[in-house]
Amino acid sequence: MWRKLRFLTILILLLVGTSVCAEKPNINAQSAILIDKHSQRVLFSYNPHIKLPMASTTKIMTALVALEKGDLSSLVTVDQEAVGIEGSSIYLRDGEVLSLEDLLYGLMLRSGNDSAVAIANHIGGDSQTFIKIMNEKAKDIGAMNTNFVNPHGLHADNHFTTAYDLALITAEALKIDKFQDIVSTKVWYANRDKNNIFYNKNKTLWEYEGGDGVKTGYTMRAGRCLVTSATRADTQLIAIVLNDRDWFKDCYKLMDYGFENFKNYVIYEEGQFIKNIAIQNGEKELLHAVAKESFYYPLKEDELDRVKININLPEYLEAPINKGEKLGDITVYLDGQIIHKGSIIAKEEVDQLSVIKRLIRRIRNN
Repeated sequence: MWRKLRFLTILILLLVGTSVCAEKPNINAQSAILIDKHSQRVLFSYNPHIKLPMASTTKIMTALVALEKGDLSSLVTVDQEAVGIEGSSIYLRDGEVLSLEDLLYGLMLRSGNDSAVAIANHIGGDSQTFIKIMNEKAKDIGAMNTNFVNPHGLHADNHFTTAYDLALITAEALKIDKFQDIVSTKVWYANRDKNNIFYNKNKTLWEYEGGDGVKTGYTMRAGRCLVTSATRADTQLIAIVLNDRDWFKDCYKLMDYGFENFKNYVIYEEGQFIKNIAIQNGEKELLHAVAKESFYYPLKEDELDRVKININLPEYLEAPINKGEKLGDITVYLDGQIIHKGSIIAKEEVDQLSVIKRLIRRIRNN
């Protein structure tokens, strides 16, 4: 086993590129966080768990729920409740009919508060039911210090999140290809007679290399709140600042810090050979145990020799064995803390020997 572990460590070291170590960024936010989207590793944080209002970054969850529950091509009839909502608007009219897709672009590009209410009523049947779904989804993904009171983010005393929770919500939303498409769109032409051009308010798309957009937010009580994302090579970072007068500049500082100091490394790959396991009473005497899925993780250069791998596998197994059957676990540690636990599976099927073949093998081995 130790020979295999040394091989995996050597594999990691061979993948090392040079990185530039920089000082942690000095920012002006009341709360901030930088995470790697894929692993959700926190690369930088400042007061990440304090509960704060988040203004229109609320709409990330609104869009996430709508994309999971709704049909983009479905037509939404706007009711009076969604008309004339204060703040940012796409100027919906009572009785107007739009596709859910157009409403989502209006929600995320123009930050339409009226669009948020129309979506909530369409998906939930009414706003309160939709808000309940938002809060349930937050808990499902581990955003335990978040509470939604509305789908748009206008100030309410019990409407809050944390930078950490908002990062989890954003990472979950970015798993949806359509969400990523929407937030990275610079301009959208909606199928309506008036106010049909939606320009994206998120300057990240123009100003930052690899910028994916995501969401701006502002109210007098929340201050300037910003969720940004950028992708370079195989790395996608999410930077969040809450109540920050230098919101874009500080998010760029955070992402610069992430890209300059962390690189994604292949810890192990899907199908990578781990160990041969002896099989009793099987058509084959040895079975190849392999990793079920790949695991990549962002690391600083000086962290590479602090990654340890533990393999938990039985010494032998009894046939039959199915292809893809779980055989054991592979656990990855950084500085003694578990950062990932994956499965080890059977590469191939092993049938059980017939009684006659067992006798022949026993005679042959004696």
